[in-house]
Amino acid sequence: MAHQNFIKISDDDKGYPLSTFCVPRHYEDDLEHVLIPAGLIHDRIERMARDILSDFEHEAIVGLCVLKGGYKFFTDLLDKIKIINRNSGHSVPMSVDFIRLKSYQNDQSSGSIDVIGGDNLQSLKGKNVLVVEDIIDTGKTMQQLLRLLNAVQPKSVKVASLLVKRTERSTGYRPDYIGFEIPDRFVVGYALDYNEYFRDLNHIGVINEVGKKKYAV
Repeated sequence: MAHQNFIKISDDDKGYPLSTFCVPRHYEDDLEHVLIPAGLIHDRIERMARDILSDFEHEAIVGLCVLKGGYKFFTDLLDKIKIINRNSGHSVPMSVDFIRLKSYQNDQSSGSIDVIGGDNLQSLKGKNVLVVEDIIDTGKTMQQLLRLLNAVQPKSVKVASLLVKRTERSTGYRPDYIGFEIPDRFVVGYALDYNEYFRDLNHIGVINEVGKKKYAV
């Protein structure tokens, strides 16, 4: 059974001043504040890893990383799972695969979703698949991916997303594992990007209008 416990960040949360954390100097003028510090991200991921392994028990998992934004979360989640596998009473075999989705241009959804690598999903037939995503916004992208996955008849599919955004544009879709529920703000860092920038920020922060203008395409 999937766990629906998560950390909820309120709409009026002011986050943390940039001066209280180490932020790359080239981004200091581009962020409103730090929303989720790196340390809190890692602690939450550790608990998510424990919940995931508890649900799958001894069955093997294929971790399907959604690139590019999901790579950091995927790597850290896998590291936590490996530690638990080494130090707990039972362990869960886990292999990895990758897929790339693209749905954003600047800070708006482009309206179209490109799925890259979908032709290789046939190898997931009959397997337990854990889709690892960085953020669920409207839910449309993930629902499209789940339709593709279900078409190849996996044994089971569960989704772990580090972030879920509260937005009126949501389809109502909720992943099986959630790290943080956040306000409807455009967030960057911890591999989440704005036109490929900010992936090198360890924390998750809120981009300001200066940053949006500077890095617009």
